Amino acid sequence: MMDMNSAVSILRWHLDMGVDEAIGEVPVDRFALIDAPVMPIAPKQPITPRPAAAAAAPVPPASDEMVKAARDLASQAKDLESLRAALVGFDGCGLKKTATHLVFADGNPSARLMLVGDVPGALEDRQGVPLVGPAGELMDRMLASIGVARRDVLIANTVWWRPPGNRTPTAQEVAMCLPFMERLIELVAPDILVISGGLTAKALLSESQAVGRLRGRWFAYRPPALSKPIDATVMFHPDSLLKTPAQKRAAWQDLLMIKEKLNV
Repeated sequence: MMDMNSAVSILRWHLDMGVDEAIGEVPVDRFALIDAPVMPIAPKQPITPRPAAAAAAPVPPASDEMVKAARDLASQAKDLESLRAALVGFDGCGLKKTATHLVFADGNPSARLMLVGDVPGALEDRQGVPLVGPAGELMDRMLASIGVARRDVLIANTVWWRPPGNRTPTAQEVAMCLPFMERLIELVAPDILVISGGLTAKALLSESQAVGRLRGRWFAYRPPALSKPIDATVMFHPDSLLKTPAQKRAAWQDLLMIKEKLNV
């Protein structure tokens, strides 16, 4: 049996390591379990082999016709309200059927600074607003640190509906959502585009490297309907910063880089 001093030492070590919640409703003394009598093992029964399950059918890629239809619909939008209405009536992405809400853009439609994440999370799906909860609060503080208020930027996600179980969206789902994001960027025409996430970096910049390798530099994003390229940079998403605080130093460097560009 473990003595009290040893138990307190282990508890203190867990707290130092960041453990702040229990994983069960009742405590379990694992050391007592070691001394518990071993139950006899029942004799093995012959195992009847299961019939082989049929392989899951692969998800077909979005056809050129489907993507063209989405692009044609998005191109008809003349402002953010009509773009939102187009998404409400759009049934080309299966994520719409499982999501609670469409998570459309939030903020200033004439913003100089636009932030684009990858996909909505559970809180965003519940509220229909991008970048809310702890991640949103962190982003608000990050923006404030360089003299920018949330109301002065526009925030959106490349994928407009939350994938079930927060799974990674398929290439087809991204392809069907992308024309509406491209049109949103064209309508806002920001001076600076901040991309938070590898999925969006790949979709908009055709860059497949990790965010850690892409951050800290500028790219030229060329919207199809705009003659002038937009300065774009890649940052860690606030969710990533909450999970990996060591990334905050790099995020601060990126914010200073954005501030300098805004002041030009």
